[in-house]
Amino acid sequence: MAGALLLGWKRTARAALDLLLPPACLSCGEPVSDPQALCPACFGKTDFLGEPCCVQCGHPFELAGSGDRCASCLASPPSFDQARAVFAYTAESRHLVLNLKHRDRLEAVPAFAGWLMRIGQPILAEADWIVPVPLARSRLFARRYNQAAELARALSRLSGIPAGVDMLLRQRATETQGRKSRLARRRNVRGAFAVHPRWANKLEGARIVLVDDVLTTGATVGECARVLKRGGAAEVSVLSLARVVLAGQGDG
Repeated sequence: MAGALLLGWKRTARAALDLLLPPACLSCGEPVSDPQALCPACFGKTDFLGEPCCVQCGHPFELAGSGDRCASCLASPPSFDQARAVFAYTAESRHLVLNLKHRDRLEAVPAFAGWLMRIGQPILAEADWIVPVPLARSRLFARRYNQAAELARALSRLSGIPAGVDMLLRQRATETQGRKSRLARRRNVRGAFAVHPRWANKLEGARIVLVDDVLTTGATVGECARVLKRGGAAEVSVLSLARVVLAGQGDG
């Protein structure tokens, strides 16, 4: 009886809130029926990712059955074991990321965590810790929050897997990765991360899921994975909200 009353109260409160603040599309702000949804137009423009894809980095293949690993992973295997992303980072979908990253749209985090949960279910089933990619202090001060940490906390609440929010530290600020080549990105982040001293000797055999907002070449998460494995982690996988789809990477 009490449960039914509580459910009825929640529904009434939700209806009242929707009258005062109608739910808006997570991307464009147009009215929608669900506060954690995209409008039909934005949903249609969002390239949600899935199979077929590279079994390691998750980059989509153009054709089913085109191979287990993409050309990039075959040529230079990344430090992480697996990576998956919810959608392709395109001109149409970038508003979702930018709203979270620079425009304080933290109300979208629960929806994003749900999307990460669905795409990452096989990875999360074996995970011991969920860990965000850390921000440099200067960027954290300017932004006031780390979007990857917010996603990691929300995903932890949904999955029940503990979040090691401070497991990784940024030892130094790095230059913006934009417009850098793959090799330059790797050089830029080399030595930029470290395991927090309080986590030393606690990672032996751990299976860790790194969380970030956008995966481009994998240089940043690759360096994080390298540091975590050096600290004792057995496996490091990656879940990101978006990823850049590069022409030719899915070939071979």
